[in-house]
Amino acid sequence: MAETDTVETAADLVADMDRTAAGLEQARQSIGRVFFGQRDVIDQVLIALLAGGHALVVGVPGLGKTRLVDTLGEVFGMESKRIQFTPDLMPADILGSEVLEEAPDGKRHFRFIEGPVFTQLLMADEINRASPRTQSALLQAMQERRVAVAGEHRDLPSPFSVLATQNPIEQEGTYPLPEAQLDRFLFDIRVPYPDRNTEAEILRATTGTDEATPRAAMTPAELQAAQILIRQMPVGEKVMDGILDLVRAGRPEEAEARDMARQHLDWGPGPRAAQALMLASRARALLDGRYAPSLDDVEALAAPVLRHRIGLTYAARAEGVEPADIISDLVSVLG
Repeated sequence: MAETDTVETAADLVADMDRTAAGLEQARQSIGRVFFGQRDVIDQVLIALLAGGHALVVGVPGLGKTRLVDTLGEVFGMESKRIQFTPDLMPADILGSEVLEEAPDGKRHFRFIEGPVFTQLLMADEINRASPRTQSALLQAMQERRVAVAGEHRDLPSPFSVLATQNPIEQEGTYPLPEAQLDRFLFDIRVPYPDRNTEAEILRATTGTDEATPRAAMTPAELQAAQILIRQMPVGEKVMDGILDLVRAGRPEEAEARDMARQHLDWGPGPRAAQALMLASRARALLDGRYAPSLDDVEALAAPVLRHRIGLTYAARAEGVEPADIISDLVSVLG
């Protein structure tokens, strides 16, 4: 009887994966109709949502980052909000605050007014322009998925994900995120310039009278179910060993460290990087309609998972060494 139950459970899991993968493919196509030529960016954002994580999206202005967040909200039926980060932004502007109100009978009471963080999909635009205190307020809410105001904890909606943007060019008047806070982002996603054909398609699609609109593909409840599903996906020992080999090879103090890591890194990725690779590899497999992740998934996701979790030495930066160079070397441990 137990064996039959196991078979039925496995069959149900496969059916759930097939059904979810079909919905995710519809979501991917719907996003692609309005966010052109950025398949890797779309996939990485979808993987971050599936893994229940947050993503730092880095790109110059005008590449469609805001449009991407708006599109994700429509495709998944999620409530989405945007915060434009500025130096004078206060924690209460994000989390909310209590106001004193007077009832008709003259009695006074405090009422909590929710801040924009109380949403399912939040865009934190140019997060590095806010003060460290304000950044910390958002990042704590991201980590704990709740806020504390006036001594009372209030849970954030579920699902809840943050896409924070940064402009890689203009750094004047900014407050770079500390390494410990960067580690709370599942991915560091880079948005490149479009190629010529893609840019021509953007011009045709966005400067006429009719613009394509995204279609809903999944509901927030279905996204939550998918987030649970990927945690049930089996992971082979080979993939788990590959993740551990990769992460530990990037720690200059470890015996397994690569020579390049020892030479050029001040610090390497912590256990959270391994957790991120495990969840993200499962999510990528599900997005592609597969029932288990492979080492190819780990290799494909190494850059967005690791590039904000390693610290170059001063000498390495002076020599022009880039995080991408270190990650390329680390990936070689996967064979």
